[in-house]
Amino acid sequence: MSEALAFTLDVDADNIGWLTLDRPGSSANTLGRAVLLELQQQLDALERRALRGLVLRSSKPSGFIAGADIREINTLGSEANALELITLGQRIYSRLEALPYPTVAAIHGYALGGGLELALACRYRIAVGDSKLSLGLPEVLLGLHPGFGGTVRSVRLLGVRPAMSLMLTGRSVRADQALKLGLVDRLIAGADQLDAAARQMIQAAPSPHRPPLLERALSWPGLRALLRPLLLRQVRSRARREHYPAPYAIVALWAKFGARGDAAMSAEARSFAALLASDSGRNLIRVFLLQDRLKGLAGKSSARLERVHVIGAGVMGGDIAAWCALRGLSVTLQDRELKLIEPAIARATALYAKRLSTPAERAAASERLRADVDGSGVAAADVVIEAIFEDLDAKRSLYAAAEPRMAAGAVLASNTSSLTLELLATTLADPGHLVGLHFFNPVPQMPLVEVVHFPPTRPAVLSSAMALTRRIDKLPLPCRSSPGFLVNRVLFPYLFEALHAAGEGIGFNAIDRAAVDFGMPMGPMELADVVGLDVLLHVGEIVTRELHKEAPAYVHKVRLLVQAKQLGRKSGQGFYPWRDGKVSRPPGHTPVPEDLADRLILSMVNECVACLREGIVEDADLIDAGVIFGTGFAPFRGGPLAYARARGIGACIARLEALAKRYGVRFRPDTGWQTLRDTA
Repeated sequence: MSEALAFTLDVDADNIGWLTLDRPGSSANTLGRAVLLELQQQLDALERRALRGLVLRSSKPSGFIAGADIREINTLGSEANALELITLGQRIYSRLEALPYPTVAAIHGYALGGGLELALACRYRIAVGDSKLSLGLPEVLLGLHPGFGGTVRSVRLLGVRPAMSLMLTGRSVRADQALKLGLVDRLIAGADQLDAAARQMIQAAPSPHRPPLLERALSWPGLRALLRPLLLRQVRSRARREHYPAPYAIVALWAKFGARGDAAMSAEARSFAALLASDSGRNLIRVFLLQDRLKGLAGKSSARLERVHVIGAGVMGGDIAAWCALRGLSVTLQDRELKLIEPAIARATALYAKRLSTPAERAAASERLRADVDGSGVAAADVVIEAIFEDLDAKRSLYAAAEPRMAAGAVLASNTSSLTLELLATTLADPGHLVGLHFFNPVPQMPLVEVVHFPPTRPAVLSSAMALTRRIDKLPLPCRSSPGFLVNRVLFPYLFEALHAAGEGIGFNAIDRAAVDFGMPMGPMELADVVGLDVLLHVGEIVTRELHKEAPAYVHKVRLLVQAKQLGRKSGQGFYPWRDGKVSRPPGHTPVPEDLADRLILSMVNECVACLREGIVEDADLIDAGVIFGTGFAPFRGGPLAYARARGIGACIARLEALAKRYGVRFRPDTGWQTLRDTA
């Protein structure tokens, strides 16, 4: 029996070819060796035919092409194998580009990475201009850069600065931005119009898009030399070369070759292969695969999830409600008075203006979010989310009022960040419908949601909570109920070690620089300001009390700041002054103690080992995933436990023992290190 084909070619009465991609057994089209070789066979035939034009399209409802098959790329093993596959892809894309008749990429949904590079090899691109459209070259987020000719074709099509912006940030652009950039030649309203629009494009055969003269001129040798330092300065402001070499490689390729000629293509392939073999590349691909694993944890659920009721319209509750409505759910938002809900509605309106492409989509999202002072939405909700302040008695009182009104089979979820479900459930009539849904702030940006369960939680309730998390495009991490769950549990030793250092007289800037030099997105003192010193104090007290740990003496200073209403970023003053939402650091460059980075990072890693030993989550990979997506732990290191394995389990234990001898028992290696050593 022959293997199912990914590509099918049909030629219509107008002599237009329709090449349709539908990768068998997959919900999304990705590009692996087998698909590329099949495209090569199609090109063998297409080069011999005198067609009027060719349309490339996808039959997947989700989108065009999601990119290269990362799992396959991750198994290539050697730099030589990677170079061979990338060179094959480049050769095939160049043959498509060289076809003597018009070619059109008909795009709906996403066209990312190698999928967008395939579209760039076509003469024209048309796309469905709704909010599902996502076009981008995100390879830099995997520690790589485009490899199928994208570093060359993107510059030729868009110009230097727009192409560099896409490649260096890995960001995706929405419909109106894509049209403005020239990334697409035409936008249409619906997928049912794609074929007709592609046919019209072939029949009209307009001149292909070209960037403005200035953008073309920037690739001339003299101007390249002037622009290169500016691009490198931008890259350095976001990433260090030793941590993230890929963006530097993108600039280097353009600076040397100007996105021209076979030499540029060959250099792109060699550079891609070298990055794939680097520690950063391997670890960032690991992070991508961890993300995929989290997505898959939700599995299939038969639960009907259409209506959500959120109680608590503060920053967290309001933003949870806004996000759920953005993702298509009907949401009611409750608080004591309408005036407490109105700021959340205003933030939601701003979110929809930023995230949605058309006025109709923005209006529809706004209509799905409704203020509900009386709480009438409780009775109709499939999920009721409590998102009030972290007070046990207040939460129990809320449940006593809401639970009797909930529909049969509805889920009761708490956004608690530290209180265990065992404590929350003591007054519930039905503890089995309680879960934790711990979102992170800011909700629109943070991808992780800890889905917390305890023995009474019914499997169907946990399944519904996991399904809701994926329905709103978040990453679910199932956690056993325990003080602080996973993320806050491992974050507080890190934050408190920073307070220990501050109590020793080490400057805030030096503390933060130690963490940033390691690769953290921001230092712990700045992070505490962002979280809010009141939150740091309150949640920290709960976690340390429940885990029988000792807080640093410097917590007294934090308490004084909170009493003075100096809460961090939200009040304009905390450990640092803040101006327009940005930290204002004092001048000067104080030295960083040699052991400070280890004190901060190994405190967190040691707590991760304890969580693994206690079974807070299922395995070490899920700990790495949770800490990366919940705290921003240096992604290029692959996660805290991956970092420990790379450094050496014995070396980590020895360093912790040395720190314990100098600073105290808080650094004593957890007994779980031996298990980690045995599985390394």
